[in-house]
Amino acid sequence: MQTIKTIRIIFTCLAVISAFITIRAEYLGFPIYIYIFKPLTTTSIFLIAFLSIRRKFSKYSIAILFGLLFSLGGDVFLMLPSDQFIAGLVSFLIAHLFYIFAFTTGRRIKLSLTGLPFLLYGTMIYMILFPYLEAMTLPVLVYVAVILIMGWQAFEQWNLSKNTFTCLAFVGAVLFIFSDSVLALNKFRESFEIARALNLSTYFIAQWMIALSVLRRK
Repeated sequence: MQTIKTIRIIFTCLAVISAFITIRAEYLGFPIYIYIFKPLTTTSIFLIAFLSIRRKFSKYSIAILFGLLFSLGGDVFLMLPSDQFIAGLVSFLIAHLFYIFAFTTGRRIKLSLTGLPFLLYGTMIYMILFPYLEAMTLPVLVYVAVILIMGWQAFEQWNLSKNTFTCLAFVGAVLFIFSDSVLALNKFRESFEIARALNLSTYFIAQWMIALSVLRRK
């Protein structure tokens, strides 16, 4: 148990260092460092989740692992020099579907007022982006709907079982929504200097928190 904990700390430190190098490379214009360290960060986070499971894989932990794998695919598509934004968008959309499956394990999705804040936030962001989306109008709408359902179900999971690990998943989901909001505003509306730092830092922290949530389902 202590060995697994130590390894988890080591990979967390590796993810932090790798994330920092990735963010610096984004601003300094060193693509080779981005190609190496961005996927390395997500891979380290994946290994944190994988090694935390230890012996028994649950539906929850398997879904989280697949979500992280598709997120890694999304990272690779989005950092390529050719325009692979649609491929990246689809990869992350599939990742969110796996996260939704994880957060709804053992229960059904039920309509409730708890989803209203997510609906209002999503509507606001989409209306801000809408005039600038053009051919991306429908893909972005679908993606916004899926990521908000993911966040909503993370909240529902935490609301039903208030413990450290469901809280990690919920906070991680909220940070993921914030990260993608920054990415979308920077890409479609107006670019701003701090966008990449905000987007990447909150994204990596979100994935790390979601990865650690597998500890409750060992």
